[in-house]
Amino acid sequence: MLDFENQMFLDILNEDGLVIAAKGIGLESVFINLLKVYSDAGNLVIVLGTTPKEEEFFTGELDSMGVKPLPKLLTSEFSVNDRQSVYMEGGVIFSSSRILVVDMLMDRMPIDLVTGMLVYKAHRIIETSQEAFILRLYRQKNKKGFIKAFSSSPISFTRGFSQVTRVMKSLYVRNLFLWPRFHATIQSTLKENQPDVVELRLPLTPYMVTMQTAILDLIHFSVKELRRINPSLDLDEMTVENALSKCFKKIIKFQLEPVWHQLSGKTKQLLEDLGILRNLLLTLTQYDCVTFNVVVKSLKTTEKALKSAGWMLLDAAENLFITTKARVYGKSLEEDAKPELEENPKWIALAEVLKEIRLEIAVQGEQFPSIKTLIVAEDDRTCDQLRQILESGSKEFLEKIFKKSNSPKNYYEKYDLHNTNENDNESTEHVNETVIVQPLKGGADPYGLHRTLYKLCPRFVIMYDCDVSFIRQVEVYQATHKEHTVRVYFMFYDASAEEQSYLTSLRKEKEAFEMLIREKATMVIPEDREGRTDDHPDFVRDPRKASEMALVPLDTRQMTRKDVRQVVVVDMREFRSELPSLLHRRGIDILPITIEVGDYILTPDICVERKSLSDLIGSLNNGRLYNQSQEMCRHYAKPMLLIEFDHDKPFALQGKYYLSNDDSSLTDVTSRLQLLTLHFPKLRIVWSPGPYATAEIFEELKKGREQPDPAKAASISSDYYTEKNADKYNPAIHDFMMKLPGINTKNIRRVLNKVEDLGQLISLSLEELHELLENGVNAKELWDALHSSQHLAVLEAEPTGKNKGKKGKSWRGRQRKY
Repeated sequence: MLDFENQMFLDILNEDGLVIAAKGIGLESVFINLLKVYSDAGNLVIVLGTTPKEEEFFTGELDSMGVKPLPKLLTSEFSVNDRQSVYMEGGVIFSSSRILVVDMLMDRMPIDLVTGMLVYKAHRIIETSQEAFILRLYRQKNKKGFIKAFSSSPISFTRGFSQVTRVMKSLYVRNLFLWPRFHATIQSTLKENQPDVVELRLPLTPYMVTMQTAILDLIHFSVKELRRINPSLDLDEMTVENALSKCFKKIIKFQLEPVWHQLSGKTKQLLEDLGILRNLLLTLTQYDCVTFNVVVKSLKTTEKALKSAGWMLLDAAENLFITTKARVYGKSLEEDAKPELEENPKWIALAEVLKEIRLEIAVQGEQFPSIKTLIVAEDDRTCDQLRQILESGSKEFLEKIFKKSNSPKNYYEKYDLHNTNENDNESTEHVNETVIVQPLKGGADPYGLHRTLYKLCPRFVIMYDCDVSFIRQVEVYQATHKEHTVRVYFMFYDASAEEQSYLTSLRKEKEAFEMLIREKATMVIPEDREGRTDDHPDFVRDPRKASEMALVPLDTRQMTRKDVRQVVVVDMREFRSELPSLLHRRGIDILPITIEVGDYILTPDICVERKSLSDLIGSLNNGRLYNQSQEMCRHYAKPMLLIEFDHDKPFALQGKYYLSNDDSSLTDVTSRLQLLTLHFPKLRIVWSPGPYATAEIFEELKKGREQPDPAKAASISSDYYTEKNADKYNPAIHDFMMKLPGINTKNIRRVLNKVEDLGQLISLSLEELHELLENGVNAKELWDALHSSQHLAVLEAEPTGKNKGKKGKSWRGRQRKY
């Protein structure tokens, strides 16, 4: 490990805390070495926040280091007993958040024996996340274990008020470790052995300068118009410079999503236009002249001109259209004339650099671990473009693309402004034995570039496109390979949007760290932040003490009775939502059980079916909500339908602004809800602006009422096909039973639940069948069919499988495991 990596490692090893590091400076190395330290059967360490590809990368690196035992991956394929065995074996465990939450609530995991938690990508941790729920359950029962969190996205901590403080509160950590690129230790370490950098500042062609100026003018117009028609909105971040940055979409989402329903149609169109213009500016330097002309030409239609917010009527737009065409057909703009295809300056520079490299290798020989050259470009499309150019030449490549653009095939569909061209195949392209092209983005492996760099050990690296993270990866690579010097060719267009975007990303990261440094200096951290004491507000159960610590009024009605442990039965599938975490945060115990009727059982009488807006519309359209309401009304005295909005979205059905682009959709939803209440008068509809409000509503509904019986809730089964019971029974037996007279979709589930086999069904009397089917006509039809000699002979001869028609054999299928 390098000096600064070693210092990062020791800091977080000795003390719990949150590490925020600049992109590309080796945070993965620190994390892997921590995994190595804790990969021992005497430890039980849980890793949160990783993706399957990251888990594969970490495991592969540990395996190459000879670490035993390797981390284990828990999936839904493991049974409950198998998961308990894995926990008891110890070591490092990767698992999904949903599995961990359920196992911790059901006491399947020995929480008191857990050595600690490692949290990756900690900037994603908010108080409603599943990871925050896991950490709260962990710290509630384990006061000695560690919590160590990591993030390489400092900019994520600058959005919102005291974001880093809120994240640290959810992580239960006191210490904040900041490692910007300008940290003294990093500076001194990387300065000792730097790569040989050759900076190639390439001028844009006159045509490209004209097009870039035109697009920037159009972006400026759109931003100015956006500010003019929305004077009341805070649009300080909506600038031309930010429109060039990679986080532009996140800026728009953060600022405008809460008020999206209040925005006019023109405002929304301006935002869409900004996205199109921004992509045009970025693809100007990425695409060849033919493809870029095809993209721009696809925008020049009557339909899109009328749809746009006015930028197509400006002189800058006309200038863009003319210049784009001139790059392909020359100043004459005659499409029938011979094309005058303009080459990108980077192509010419790339060919010259590769020629220089070949000459140097021929003179110096193979005096290196390898003589290979690594070329890195923006994405898979650019890499494929470069491969073709290096194989056949730029002129031949342009001629081939030009012919394709004039073919009968629809060339416009292949090249649009929203196509990322990411694929699941291997992204590394070998031009020849010594030249390899690798994308900065795209592909199935997010660590593909890292693997290629360390496996290939290239003598030369050509950065066709700029990327801050990869530049630092090369610096770290050079610092760890002091025995030889890597030469890096850094190519970019001078005075271009590409250069400005790169500089903006550097500036934003620097400003983010400066803000975090100031916030750390003034941060007030409570003594009980780590949750190692029982009087932490998140763990207090006594209503008097909790009210005092939370600084909220105490409900004196609760003091007139003996305090009772509050319990809510929650269906397993609901742990994908935020609500269970928020209920637990309010001091309510959660019992995860697979239930077929309802999602939440608050009391023996109150059953709640929770629906988000999208789920509500889907359930109304396919009739599933009708069946769910019927089952709730049948089994519970106070059934409730909870319609829950997103807490950061408007609490209103806003027609085309929220549900869809059709106002009739709103009318259809309200009409169907009215019909639902007419069919089920005792069904109560609860409207909630978000999960926070829902948790408060549930708490109020439970006051003064008995706690639910989980065994009873689990025993209630639905008579209808739902996602929860679809595979509970053998489908072949279900089909056979449906052929019997008197059996229908309303009563078949009741028969399969309460009757063990066909022999028991035949033995039932007419009165018992009437009670079972809850319908006299159906009971008579089934009894007659079962006891007539003709039907009885058919039943006895029916080849219905080994479990059909045999007394004592159950016709229930294998139940799903959770």
